[in-house]
Amino acid sequence: MADKADKTDKDKKSGLGSKASVVRTRIAQILWLLVVVAALFLAAGALCVAFDLNQKNALVDFVINGANVFDLGVFSRKDGIKQFAGGNADVKNALFNWGLGAIAWLVVGKIVERVIRP
Repeated sequence: MADKADKTDKDKKSGLGSKASVVRTRIAQILWLLVVVAALFLAAGALCVAFDLNQKNALVDFVINGANVFDLGVFSRKDGIKQFAGGNADVKNALFNWGLGAIAWLVVGKIVERVIRP
């Protein structure tokens, strides 16, 4: 009888552990998805600036505004980590700063995702 009670307690504990594991996995997946979206906005925004796409277009404007949000001010193309001067400075600033920002989002996001995932 005692063996059956011990086995039932172990089953309950392992069931709770597996549920917690599933929840942690889902949270890690959602976090990773958000990080990838942020990195894509930065990369697409840099390409929009590099290809000199029409910023009056609603989609291009949406992507560039999204990139401005996800650069967190640190990787801003106007006042980011590195500022270029001279010809095509705006393109260089966007490619360098937003590209670096996209990489930073992915690296930090992957580290956090690995910490959360069981």
